Amino acid sequence: MDDYLIISDHKSFENLIYIFDKNNFNCIANIAPKGQGPYEITNMGHIGIDEKNRIFYVTDHGKQKIFSYQLNSVLTDPSYKPVEKLNLNEHQFPSRYMLINDSLCIGLIIEPIGNYGFNQSIAKWNINSGEIIPMKYTHPEIERKRVSFAVSQENGIYVECYHHHELFTICDLEGNLKYNVYGRKWDNRTSNAKQYFGDVIICNNRILASFFDGMDRTFSNDDLPTQLLVFDINGNYINTLETGYRIINLCYDDRNDRLAMHFDDMIQFGYLTLDDNLLN
Repeated sequence: MDDYLIISDHKSFENLIYIFDKNNFNCIANIAPKGQGPYEITNMGHIGIDEKNRIFYVTDHGKQKIFSYQLNSVLTDPSYKPVEKLNLNEHQFPSRYMLINDSLCIGLIIEPIGNYGFNQSIAKWNINSGEIIPMKYTHPEIERKRVSFAVSQENGIYVECYHHHELFTICDLEGNLKYNVYGRKWDNRTSNAKQYFGDVIICNNRILASFFDGMDRTFSNDDLPTQLLVFDINGNYINTLETGYRIINLCYDDRNDRLAMHFDDMIQFGYLTLDDNLLN
């Protein structure tokens, strides 16, 4: 957001959110104490960004609430307390989302099934009312959906990258299918034995997704990709980038035109300056 990089630290014993100056990477604030009490976070989830209004939202899955933080107040007032924004529906709620305007989001919706299972779907979600409207398209051959997703208002699309199928789907912002892009190892089996796509982002007119290439899942730290696949907005393959580090998450810093990455490796965070040689 703006000149700041907001990082969540789920394993911290104290504050769970750290704010850095994204230009020099100095840590300038830390907030959101861990705990059960008022203004504390018990089980932190997604951090949603409203850059226009300089607000960010923090999901607490333990309290089933979303809290609102004013960035300016966080940076100037060490005793700042967040505002409760919304109570979540425990039977259907967003795990990740991107704001399209002051109220409308596109999000990855979780619907728990039984004690351990869940369904995933992409939907429009109103952060003020909690209303959920499922998108029109879902792939007809996949029974158990496990995806990461990215949204681009500029290009009018969202992308779903499948964790256990070599497939990604491009739809318009109304949920109409534009393209299904299949890899050479595509099949429709219901299994989590193989790993394909990890996290995905859209930057300018390119789609970047971390990729495993169908490696066997070992349920260890090795279950993380080191490669990034580059596609154009229509899903045409362009390039493969090898980072040499196990990638957890990606985000795009549009002001500096660089890709910020969270690793589970010898370094925790790094960035890659993007240029035509990398993306073409």
